Amino acid sequence: MKYGFIKTAAATPYVKLANPSANAVEIIKLIKKANTCDVELLVFPELCITGYTCGELFLSDVIIHSVTDALNQICKATLDKKTLIFVGSPIWHKGKLYSCAVIFQNGKILGIVPKTALPSYSEFYELRYFTPATDVLDSINLCGQSAPLGTDIIFVAKNNEDIKISAEICEDMFVASPPSNRHAQAGASIIVNLSASSELIGKSEYRKTLIKSQSGRLLAGYVYASAGNGESVSDIIFSGHRIIAENGKILAESKLFEDDGLTICEIDTCKLAYERRRHNVFKINSATTTRYHVIKFNFDNAGTKLVRYVSPLPFVPNDLNSVSTRAELILQMQSRSLAERLKFTGLNAVIGVSGGLDSCLSLLVILRSYKILNRNKKNIIAITMPGPGTSTQTMENVLKLAEAFEIKIRKIPIDEALKNHLDNIKHMGNNDVAYENAQARERTQILMDIANIEKGLVIGTSNLSENALGWCTYNGDHMSMYAVNSSIPKTLIRYIVSYESERVKKYKKALLSVLNTEITPELIPSDKKKILQKTEDIIGPFELHDFFLYYTLRFGQAPDKTLILATKAFKNKYSKEEIKKHLKIFIKRFFENQFKRNCVPDGIKVGTISLSPRGDWRMASESNADEWFNSIE
Repeated sequence: MKYGFIKTAAATPYVKLANPSANAVEIIKLIKKANTCDVELLVFPELCITGYTCGELFLSDVIIHSVTDALNQICKATLDKKTLIFVGSPIWHKGKLYSCAVIFQNGKILGIVPKTALPSYSEFYELRYFTPATDVLDSINLCGQSAPLGTDIIFVAKNNEDIKISAEICEDMFVASPPSNRHAQAGASIIVNLSASSELIGKSEYRKTLIKSQSGRLLAGYVYASAGNGESVSDIIFSGHRIIAENGKILAESKLFEDDGLTICEIDTCKLAYERRRHNVFKINSATTTRYHVIKFNFDNAGTKLVRYVSPLPFVPNDLNSVSTRAELILQMQSRSLAERLKFTGLNAVIGVSGGLDSCLSLLVILRSYKILNRNKKNIIAITMPGPGTSTQTMENVLKLAEAFEIKIRKIPIDEALKNHLDNIKHMGNNDVAYENAQARERTQILMDIANIEKGLVIGTSNLSENALGWCTYNGDHMSMYAVNSSIPKTLIRYIVSYESERVKKYKKALLSVLNTEITPELIPSDKKKILQKTEDIIGPFELHDFFLYYTLRFGQAPDKTLILATKAFKNKYSKEEIKKHLKIFIKRFFENQFKRNCVPDGIKVGTISLSPRGDWRMASESNADEWFNSIE
């Protein structure tokens, strides 16, 4: 596929024990099915040619010869197939029997990887039949071809160096030092595991945890295919568990005991390559690399339909329980970091309350901080500063918050001060940028001066999305003495406030009123009855900008790829042209407003993305965006 995606599939064929001919037919059916789905990497279970539970029959001449015939059938069936295919089979070599992965593509056997760790405990008796492979590197004649056989083989795509694939087999994953560790150190970005893992109560979760953690630790993709129907004999049962993971995240998973077949998803090798570049502790070990046998394979870089799920809200978990857990953790992080700052300075919190979402979250954080410090919340210095554009709706929100939180919110109108200031600078009287920014700076001046008078600390309300877009007034709402929302995107703030409305019932009515208020800066004159200035009408939907922000910063992704993902994520909501238009706005604003981010106040980092110049993001204010715009076109 394009953009570094490789379409992978884990396959479970129906197996007839000790019948390689019949099993080859089932394997070939799934190879054909995978080919129609444009699968580029296909992984079958361990010993699926014969079945894992053949016992003494593994040593039979009948099995040995029929395995060879079955591999010949499969090899011929892969002719003209672009898919790189890993099939589990017993292989005799120089008088020893190995449990192996046989790798096919386009009628050729590219290599054979034998299993390293052979369990002989509980229900497993592998050492009775097989030889463990340690540092094996040899050649073998199979299906009329000569192919390398070894534990240290890496398959590299000819036209994409980011796609490097190595194999381990079942128990190899469960040992203290899995082969995949050294595979990754040799550069492998995708690990495949051909498995025959029997099912027990709780084992699937344990298996899943291992795969998630190993893919995360190695910054790699992981494709796991286990034995299923037909293998369950005597005292053990197999569930056909299939998992595709990427950097600690499960992308696709079969249900236990579901029908034999395919589990398909794409692994993003560009993303993995970026993560490895970003983590300077991840090292390709040259000593390890030199011992590996590199096999090049053909990789089709043609476009195909993306099947992996792309969340339109990448900052927000997909299930409600996870949302609640994350919201609580973020509130704890915000409030405890603020509590430490207030404790160190001995100051009280000063905050401007607009009746909007951001100041509402900051106020919730302050309340929690005061509780942690066992301070009286009546000492919170909360101020609302209505101006020419302030609506009845937002002022009602302020009153509801004051009542729900049981605090006093002072009211200091800025209309007269604003008029005097604009007259003094001989402003022409139109509703231009100077008019709007003067209001934000007037409010900031009030907060800062009151903080000086009353020994307070001005708590900021700006969020990550606004910082990315530069949607703030330089030295106005851009500035504070501590910014509790600085690494939280707008889309996530809504869920955090919603969570708190459910957690504290007496807050619910007030918080729902804030949540139902349109996002607005309220910086142009209005009749007070309704909100005239709507932020998303001006700069575009925050859900799109947060999507762009996530993929641009978290994975260093090019805009053309982000456009493809956004088109899939928002396919029922925005057209590709609409998304493209807003992506251009995001890039323009992001580059133009770095100068604002280079001097932001301290603020707690809560997620994987921060724009603090002291933390994650260092960028020259004069950086040029031309290459990013060119990428879109």
